Amino acid sequence: MNFFRGVITGQATGPQPTGAETIQKLCDRVASSTLLEDRRDAVRALKSLSKKYRMEVGTQAMDHLINILQTDRSDSEILGYALDTLYNIICNDEEEEQDENAQKQTDDLGAQFTEKFIQDPEHITLLLTLLEEFDFHVRWPGVKLLTALLKNQGVQVQGIVLVSPMGVSRLMDLLADSREVIRNDGLLLLQQLTKGNAAIQKIVAFENAFERLLEIISDEGCSDGGIVVEDCLLLLLNLLKNNSSNQNFFKEGSYIQKMKPWFEVGDDNSGWSAQKVTNLHLMLQLVRVMVSPVNSPGATASCQKSMYQCGLLQQLCTILMATGVPADILTETINTVSEVIRGSQVNQDYFASVNAPSNPPRPAIVVLLMSMVNERQPFVLRCAVLYCFQCFLYRNQKGQGEIVSTLLPSTIDANSISAGQLLCGGLFSVDSLSNWCAAVALAHALQDNLTQKEQLLRVQLATSLGKPPVSLLQQCTNILSQGSKVQTRVGLLMLLCTWISNCPIAVTHFLHNQDNVPFLTAQISENLGEDERLVQGLCALLLGICIYYNDNSLENYTKEKLKQLIEKRIGKENFVEKLGFITKHELYSRAALKPQPIFPSPEQMLFDHEFTKLVKELEGVITKAVHKSSEEDKKEEEVKKTLEQHDNIVTQYKELIREQDAQIQELKEQVASMTTQTDQMQATISQQLSQIQQHKDQYNILKLKLGDTQADGSQVNGLQTEELSQLREELEELRKQHTLLQTQVGDKDALIDSLVSAGFRSPVSCGNLLQELEALKSQVQSQLADINQLKTERQELLRRAEESQAGLEQQLASATSTVAILQTEKSKLQSELQESKKEQDDLLMLLADQDQKIHGLKQRLKDLGEPVEDEDDIDAREQTSDEEDEDED
Repeated sequence: MNFFRGVITGQATGPQPTGAETIQKLCDRVASSTLLEDRRDAVRALKSLSKKYRMEVGTQAMDHLINILQTDRSDSEILGYALDTLYNIICNDEEEEQDENAQKQTDDLGAQFTEKFIQDPEHITLLLTLLEEFDFHVRWPGVKLLTALLKNQGVQVQGIVLVSPMGVSRLMDLLADSREVIRNDGLLLLQQLTKGNAAIQKIVAFENAFERLLEIISDEGCSDGGIVVEDCLLLLLNLLKNNSSNQNFFKEGSYIQKMKPWFEVGDDNSGWSAQKVTNLHLMLQLVRVMVSPVNSPGATASCQKSMYQCGLLQQLCTILMATGVPADILTETINTVSEVIRGSQVNQDYFASVNAPSNPPRPAIVVLLMSMVNERQPFVLRCAVLYCFQCFLYRNQKGQGEIVSTLLPSTIDANSISAGQLLCGGLFSVDSLSNWCAAVALAHALQDNLTQKEQLLRVQLATSLGKPPVSLLQQCTNILSQGSKVQTRVGLLMLLCTWISNCPIAVTHFLHNQDNVPFLTAQISENLGEDERLVQGLCALLLGICIYYNDNSLENYTKEKLKQLIEKRIGKENFVEKLGFITKHELYSRAALKPQPIFPSPEQMLFDHEFTKLVKELEGVITKAVHKSSEEDKKEEEVKKTLEQHDNIVTQYKELIREQDAQIQELKEQVASMTTQTDQMQATISQQLSQIQQHKDQYNILKLKLGDTQADGSQVNGLQTEELSQLREELEELRKQHTLLQTQVGDKDALIDSLVSAGFRSPVSCGNLLQELEALKSQVQSQLADINQLKTERQELLRRAEESQAGLEQQLASATSTVAILQTEKSKLQSELQESKKEQDDLLMLLADQDQKIHGLKQRLKDLGEPVEDEDDIDAREQTSDEEDEDED
């Protein structure tokens, strides 16, 4: 013990041992000590040296420490010291004073010791087992050690935990620990465990992680909570991001509804703490994960519906229009609202109805567009507003119509600012970024909407006093020809390409201006710098659209003449090469990845995501259109006309079939109505006939009474005569009603016959339907009879089968008894046979003894000189006598 006191207190006599020597002695003591107290003191000393002498302790003591974890399970104190020591040698503590090289060496050392520790997967299993210990001094260092292992060698440790029985479940139990320090470190452990491993993410989710994490967030105060809320949100992001299974489980478990209280920020938005900003930022990211455009459309639509129904979208719009919200939270909220409404008609309609709390109230869309075209607003905020506007118009023809209508002369309100006026103002401002954003926003109002493309051609602009107004299309080409900034020209060219694509009327309007085609050919044919190549490619695309969607209504600019112009002024190969510059541009590839416009700087804001789809669709067909000859164009036109004629014929037949179906349905309804009326008439007739019969009976009775009283004339008074005449009148009236009803029934029957005959002349007649109904009834009846017959046959077969089974069982029983008897007889015969064989063997032995005795006696007779005949001599004599008998015969 004096040795340990010397190590710990530093009071030792004689020369001081080096650190490596001390550690070696401590390791020997851990390995050789039989007393638990000695081992505990040695491990405590190793712990105190593990930070200063990390390399030495890790190299010499790791195996001993692991052995302590395996053998001294009963003592929590020594387990805690061993786990703390392992944590110190494996964990890479980040120290500010260390330079980069020292930090790199530290990281390498931690990775080496981690690799050594996990060489045997049983060590991780042992660590997971120790985490089941409730003792704080064991559980807490165990959690920290496993977290450090995951940080250093995440993939390998994840694989071991995944195959370990109940491994993930043991770690999930940490979230239920009542001690906050263990629960909080358990969150950090699960964060490392779930990084990039979908299988573990699913297991953690199905271990009720969502419920537990949402409870912790709620208990900690939601967005007003501390670092624990942030850790919970980071773990939720790990579980949900790029994991469709967990996202579906989160939605089906009604956890989206539990997110609504997160965004109840209140009216006082002053003095947001940095932690609250971080928490709310992560919460908004969680909402975006559930409705991300990269998710499957069905899953996204379902989540969008849930967010609207539970009021989450309304809560986000409240934050959007609130005052005092930090800029980065406002930007992220705009992006979140964008993806919640993208492609959802119900959500888009709700967003269109949101008003800002201003006087007078203005639509939220207008307020956002004011920020987008304002060059003093932050760049990221303007990008977010553009994304929100794009998502509002995505697959929303109703919203597109409302935006375009604010530009039309009949709907312009001079007393208010509209979305269309803001877009036009941004389109023609001096700020190139505003030009680009407005052009892209207006292009989205025309995306895949032929009606609005044609409507926008009606927009007229007053450029200056005293001059006639010009169309919006013409004003765009005028600005384009003035040689403005590249960003402005790219935005206008994207707008024009989107506008006139798949719209022959817009192409005609564009070509009607005599200056447009010469400007485009001049731009394409010039040899300009690197920055202008993109503009040249977009000009080539615009000219190619004018060829591909040309209806040849302008004689000077037909398809053929435009192609001849390209061949003479530009050259087909040069034209196609310039067209290919678009897709080769670096920013084109970046914009094609995601719908959200994310750019590091305003100067790189050149391409829109939806426009990249249009380029991909049109590049090939424009190249083919430019290379086609006039004969091929004529053939293609003929094929198109033939197809149009065929489509017209098909449409006519479809309309005829629809009309006939409507007539048949109407006839069916009339037949049904007539049948109902006939049934009612029949019921009425039956009722009237019964009444007539009653009156007849009453009449007969009265007649009999009259006959009885006729002899005595004095008894027939005027009252009885009056009653008799009244009854006769009623009887006559009833007969008339009966005749009238019979006539009506006959008319109805005739009408039904005429309808049935009319049905025979239609493609699917009512008569045929009735006949088919009767045939079906007869088929059903015959099938029922067949079913009954089959049931009877089945019962008979079952009865026979039971009888045959009983007979077979009886035969089997008798055969079994016979077999038993035969087996008994066989056994007896076998025993008798064995006895006979035994007797035969005994006889043979006796015969052999007798033969030997006879042979011995004969030998003695021979020795005595007596004649003795052998069996061979007797046989020879018998044979000779037989031959002599035969000769005599």
